[in-house]
Amino acid sequence: MTIGKKNVDMKWIVLLTVIIGTFLGRLDQTIVGLATPKIIQDFGITISSAGWISTAYIIANAIFVPIWGKLGDLIGRRKVYITGFVVFIIGSVLAAFAWNLGSMVVFRVIQAIAGSADYPTAMSILYFTFKDEKERNQALGIWSASFAAAVVFGPLIGGPLIDNFGWPSVFMLNLPVGILGLAMAYMFIQESRSEEKIVNFDWFGASYLGIVLASLVLVLDKGLSWGWFSLNSVIAYTSIIVFLIAFIKVETSHPEPIVDLKFFKNSILVNTMVNNFITFMGMMMLIFLIPIFVQTYLGFDATKTGFLFLPMAFGMLSTAPLGGALKGKIQARFIIMASSFVAAIGMFMFIGLDAKSGPLDIGLPLFIMAAGMGFGMAPRTSIVASAVPAHEIGSASSLLALVRNISGAFGIAIAGTILNNGVESKIADLMQNSSFTLPSTPALQGAYTQIFAGLVQLRAQILTFREIFVFAAVISLIGGIAAYWIRVEKESDLKVIVE
Repeated sequence: MTIGKKNVDMKWIVLLTVIIGTFLGRLDQTIVGLATPKIIQDFGITISSAGWISTAYIIANAIFVPIWGKLGDLIGRRKVYITGFVVFIIGSVLAAFAWNLGSMVVFRVIQAIAGSADYPTAMSILYFTFKDEKERNQALGIWSASFAAAVVFGPLIGGPLIDNFGWPSVFMLNLPVGILGLAMAYMFIQESRSEEKIVNFDWFGASYLGIVLASLVLVLDKGLSWGWFSLNSVIAYTSIIVFLIAFIKVETSHPEPIVDLKFFKNSILVNTMVNNFITFMGMMMLIFLIPIFVQTYLGFDATKTGFLFLPMAFGMLSTAPLGGALKGKIQARFIIMASSFVAAIGMFMFIGLDAKSGPLDIGLPLFIMAAGMGFGMAPRTSIVASAVPAHEIGSASSLLALVRNISGAFGIAIAGTILNNGVESKIADLMQNSSFTLPSTPALQGAYTQIFAGLVQLRAQILTFREIFVFAAVISLIGGIAAYWIRVEKESDLKVIVE
């Protein structure tokens, strides 16, 4: 995209355009969770069955992210971006009119397939729009913050919508905002593509990768309810191993692989993805647990819970430009390390939560955690963009998106497992090491026993939550330490390493 002096501000309008698409797609993933209880009630389905509303979306999104990234590089990023946007809007409207679980799952899959086109193509569009490295870093930082901010704004926007207009409103919200973003994309985004021409698309590689990702996300999402060593889980593990081997075999011989395995020989890219995986896993554990904690123990409804996340949004958005400004003055790995360490401090602050905690006890740690995550986003994103040849940015950024998606699934699965197993073991320990005196009146003995059991369960649950908060903080610290090996000095060095 050529930008002259007269239209120098146009590139920032392009940034706003892709932010709308990114924010809308990620907002949908978080906002639907709040609507699930109402959907369960209207469709007359079980909680377990309702899980497929989110599971189907996550699986489809994970499968198609690398496919769209490759297609964007080959047939045009603007074309892929706009196609995804149109189909996402259609899928959203259809989901608003879903009449049963089956129709909802189908429409959510349509949404996910379309929404997965956004991240890899948007990153490539920004890379080719912003020619100046300093401005590019700032733009990538702001855009990356919108990706994470959507996770925060989901409860904030979704709560009032659901309480006042019902669950279809969270899908219909995508219509006016989506039309605005689509119109801006038509007007302001110019086409860019790789100079390499597609000859034989890697359909076998895409299919094998899809099976691997579907099996992985499925077992992470359902493993706790199935049992990690149940027949269903074992089948999933087997599918992952068999089709991963088949995928690697295809990718090493295909002339146009869906995922170029040489990326994994690039130490800069690999170490950046490791940091992303670990750090985002810790963050997603917290985002998953905090709403449960405040609604269970503090008695907050969906709307009030959403307002608790305002400090997180402010912290993330306010520090995001800082990462871009610091890049070039401080080595990127040290910025990312500091980002992970500050986020870990915020996570550690949650260990004091109990049933008497107030909004400040939630908001302040969320702010610190998000502020830390915020200023590390631009360096992470710009490293990925700089660490590969220009014609492979879409494919590389799709890998980054894939890593973040899978890390979130891992984080939620680990948090759920620890919470479930930890509560049971702590109840047993507390019951063995606690005692109380029953009243002499027989009529009161049953009530006292019930109260005691309730207090023991409450104490066990809170202690388990604290363990998970500490685990998430340690995970973030490890991610910060891993960032030390992202040895980036300047962009020219990156090109030499890759080529």
